[in-house]
Amino acid sequence: MADQELTWQGAVARWDRGLFDLVARRHWPGADRVLPRLGRAANHGLLWGGAATAIALFGSPRARRAAVRGVASLALASATINTVGKWSVRRPRPLLDGVPAVRQLATQPQTTSFPSGHSASAFAFTAGLALESPAWGAALAPVAVSVAFSRVYTGVHYPTDVLAGAALGVAAGFVVRRLARDVQEARVVPGDERSAAGAPALPDGAGLTVVVNTWSGTAAEAGLDALRTRLPKAEVVRWAGGDLAAELAEAASRATVLGVCGGDGTVNAAATAALRAGVPLAVFPGGTLNHFALDLGLAGAEDTCRALEAGHAVHVGVGRFSPGPEGGGYGYFLNNFSIGAYPELLRHRLRWGPRIGGAPAALLAAWKVLRAERPVPLRLAGRPLSAWLLFVGNGTYQGTGPTPRGRDSLGEGLLDVRLVLGGGRPGPRLLAAAFAGPLSRSPVHVATRLRSLRIADIPAGTPFAYDGEYAKAPAALVLDGLPDALTVYRPRT
Repeated sequence: MADQELTWQGAVARWDRGLFDLVARRHWPGADRVLPRLGRAANHGLLWGGAATAIALFGSPRARRAAVRGVASLALASATINTVGKWSVRRPRPLLDGVPAVRQLATQPQTTSFPSGHSASAFAFTAGLALESPAWGAALAPVAVSVAFSRVYTGVHYPTDVLAGAALGVAAGFVVRRLARDVQEARVVPGDERSAAGAPALPDGAGLTVVVNTWSGTAAEAGLDALRTRLPKAEVVRWAGGDLAAELAEAASRATVLGVCGGDGTVNAAATAALRAGVPLAVFPGGTLNHFALDLGLAGAEDTCRALEAGHAVHVGVGRFSPGPEGGGYGYFLNNFSIGAYPELLRHRLRWGPRIGGAPAALLAAWKVLRAERPVPLRLAGRPLSAWLLFVGNGTYQGTGPTPRGRDSLGEGLLDVRLVLGGGRPGPRLLAAAFAGPLSRSPVHVATRLRSLRIADIPAGTPFAYDGEYAKAPAALVLDGLPDALTVYRPRT
């Protein structure tokens, strides 16, 4: 058996070297000028990052989703190659005998040969793109093939290195598609939150004041149309800039029920105003993701209108942190609170978004964070540690990884604490945390559920995020869960 295995390996090695030599001897008109430059352009994924940015800037919404899938597939393939592939098969680079000097790279790679990282990145990005947008995938497929072939052409890889890298890249694309499908299966099923018996019924909307974030775009306008039709006596305040918190506080002071139409950040501000004024909240989903509304069981504005007409509402839990974002009092979160990689990504996206658009800003922010970020030293519940990401959810989230999905109930008032420990580089560490299996057995991340959590020794200038909002953290924070703190309208099941 051992002799047969050695014979098989020898045959593959001879075929590999023979094909490598054939490419080296063959004259390819025009390739000497194009292929080495194309390979250099793909160094560190720059070619694919540029392609993703261009697609996000000029493509349709579906094309933008495809670009994000492509970048995610590339990140997964690169992390797999660099953390497993290169160190599992210690294959030396090909000898350059017979490769014309004009083709050879000025600086030869120092890593091992198997598998080809350039090929993996090229095929991962293209596969991720094609599985969401076949037209864009077909347009970039020749470029991916050319990048992969350039690695043999310039003498830095054997053909089997390229084939193995391409196969890993395509596999990464399918893995990301599967994960994306799981995330996109939005759960619009009401949970078991306790009914709020005293919530007033507003059959024509009288007593309801709704603040509409006009920056939320067409989703907010659709919610506004349903509101005008079903609840014609509701007061509508269109907010287009300025102090949102002051606008919501003023609306809450004169309303029987405070309504809000916008995304999760706007809903967070409205919930804060409703809590301080002691009035119920009506959420008209008007953002891009609407995490809180979906977890509550609200598919759209029509659901909220029906609940208001009938007086159906529930008590939900709220996450609280102190001191608040202005340095005093309390801040609240309906979805989650985080320190580490995500707030840094949000900071870069908010800075670049107004100049280049949201989708390109998100891609560039992810690239910067995964390449240059450092873990944050903290003291968590009295224990010193370093973390790539601290996630604290309002209520128990589904899923075992550090980036969980929806919640089954918003009434429990528990904090879902998930921590990705520091060590290594952020990209491989976060990916390892995501795929390490059940949290109780993971060496890179931990999870627990608590009523309260104290975070101390936070470095000066460290950002934190809450429901998509961004702020600078003080030296210490206390987080706690408040069960049944907020009354929110939702149709009866």
